Amino acid sequence: MKQDEDRILSPQASDDEVLPPELRPRRLDEFVGQESVKERLNIYIQAARQRGDALDHVLLYGPPGLGKTTLAHIIANELDVGVRITSGPAIERPGDLAALLTNMSPRDVLFIDEIHRLHRSVEEILYPAMEDFALDIIIGKGPSARSLRLDLSPFTLVGATTRIGPLTSPLRDRFGVVMRLEYYQPDELAQILLRASDILEVEVDEPAAAEIARRSRGTPRVANRLLKRLRDYAQVRADGRVTEDVARRGLAMLEVDDKGLDKNDHRLLRTIIEKYDGGPVGLETLCAAISEENQTVEDVYEPFLIQKGLLQRTPRGRVATPASYEHLGFTAPGQGGEDDSQLSLFEQKEAENGE
Repeated sequence: MKQDEDRILSPQASDDEVLPPELRPRRLDEFVGQESVKERLNIYIQAARQRGDALDHVLLYGPPGLGKTTLAHIIANELDVGVRITSGPAIERPGDLAALLTNMSPRDVLFIDEIHRLHRSVEEILYPAMEDFALDIIIGKGPSARSLRLDLSPFTLVGATTRIGPLTSPLRDRFGVVMRLEYYQPDELAQILLRASDILEVEVDEPAAAEIARRSRGTPRVANRLLKRLRDYAQVRADGRVTEDVARRGLAMLEVDDKGLDKNDHRLLRTIIEKYDGGPVGLETLCAAISEENQTVEDVYEPFLIQKGLLQRTPRGRVATPASYEHLGFTAPGQGGEDDSQLSLFEQKEAENGE
């Protein structure tokens, strides 16, 4: 997945990506979007605080980059408790989980990212911890082995995952609050961008924020990343101010088209259209043709293309829709030959640079 992490439009956070901590909202009223999730969380948090109880365990799922980690921090801030942060792959042994849980204060929040990747042996230890606030530890081996139960302080587990399907039923059923995060609307992303521009100390016009938001794939992480790159572009190629024209020129340089697609998305769709007559084409064949891993195509490329109506999954394979033909400058089957007068975004950019 490293190749995808290097993409400007990747919803995944790269290992070396650094964003100012101030960009992360600290309270629910600062968090833009996800109104249904915020309303329910606000009620559950207030009720737990009034009773003095730990909040029920919370499972947040949805595409990457939508704010699951941010919401985990907000939950802890709203409850006025501490938060411990880890990830499913990082907890390799039951003892690692036991060390985390036994050092938590009452009502603290434990955030486990990528919770679907927990080892099965760790997951088994987590069941009684979530349900009874207790750890069952086996001491010794063979006939002399005995079970020891350790009581834990009441805590709230916040799990985050991009793939709820692989979660086992026993684990999923122990979450009292299960919420799906949806892609953001352009107007919500524009609000996020204007707030971020103040923090990053770059002047961004409202039309420019709207233009960036429209190409950010419904994902705040992508919007903030584009804003940082456009700040650099405006500083070097303009007067430091991101106007709508500067945003368009900068996004063309970054090879981000008006639907939020980049050259990798174009390559995938063009491969289906040009090599396989628009499909259907099997996933493995398509991945071999574009030199990508199956999981990368399924989890990263396809969700957004399907959401935009540019790609279809069928029992026989992937199919390019008429909308993808139109967007890439092809004529859909049955509508005559290809119109060579229609240029893709990147061909247009090259022509403009040639002028």
